[in-house]
Amino acid sequence: MTESDKKRTLAAEVREFLSTRRARITPEQAGLPVFGGKRRVAGLRREEVALLAGMSVDYYVRLERGNLSGASDSVLEALAHALQLDEAERTHLYDLARAATPTGRRPTVTASRVRPTILRLLDSMTDVPAYVRNARFDILATNGLGRALYAPVFDSPLFAQRGPVNSARFMFLDPASREFWVDWDKGADDAVAFLRTETGRAPHDKALIDLIGELTTRSADFARRWARHDVKFHRSGVKNLHHPLVGDLALPYEAMDLPSDPGLRLNFYVPEPDSREREALGLLASWASTGTAVSSWSDRPGSD
Repeated sequence: MTESDKKRTLAAEVREFLSTRRARITPEQAGLPVFGGKRRVAGLRREEVALLAGMSVDYYVRLERGNLSGASDSVLEALAHALQLDEAERTHLYDLARAATPTGRRPTVTASRVRPTILRLLDSMTDVPAYVRNARFDILATNGLGRALYAPVFDSPLFAQRGPVNSARFMFLDPASREFWVDWDKGADDAVAFLRTETGRAPHDKALIDLIGELTTRSADFARRWARHDVKFHRSGVKNLHHPLVGDLALPYEAMDLPSDPGLRLNFYVPEPDSREREALGLLASWASTGTAVSSWSDRPGSD
């Protein structure tokens, strides 16, 4: 991709993000007076956003056309306030602005392998399912219980000849995902919003661009969600899964960034004490104990 292509792609991303955020806010929600007559646009008009942000209409129009280069933090904060952005959306706006300013671009090198120390940590987590993934949803390493819990993902025909195992591909390209994830629609919304967040952090990540292009082309469900330009952090919550051996599970999860390994996250599930989920994971742990404690994609033949 040439520099001109990168600039056009980034400008389109900024334009769609700002216009979709503007379209979702009504004048009433923004505290603006509403006069009679039918409005021709959904949400706020550009001049209304400019008024709320304390900037000229011409300057806001320039921003919404995709030109964030040189926008100061105070301008971005005023824009975030006017558009009522949440934490993830505000961070995404700042990431887009940094990408638009050559001197402000951050390096976005992503670790490609899991360090031995992290593998040993996974090995020590014997009573909780845990795995390490990157921001593209490639599962790079897992402990035995994590492998057992995610057996439907690892065993998908999608990954018989290609790797690494990727939970986003499984979600949108394997019909079995709709049985594995009980609340598939919410999981799909969250996955796409997280990938959109990552495009702001690493807008020129070729592997990420290729993944999004593949899923947009092959999955109408993905393409429809991608067009919304929603962003979201993926830090904690409850996942509702259906495992073929132990049935339905409601599992609290935590996702922690690994500061020494840019782009990698440690995900783990911690069931409530004395719950059915705790008992079910105990059964899976017994099954997993007969296999390898830790599975790392980088250790598989032909994974380089």
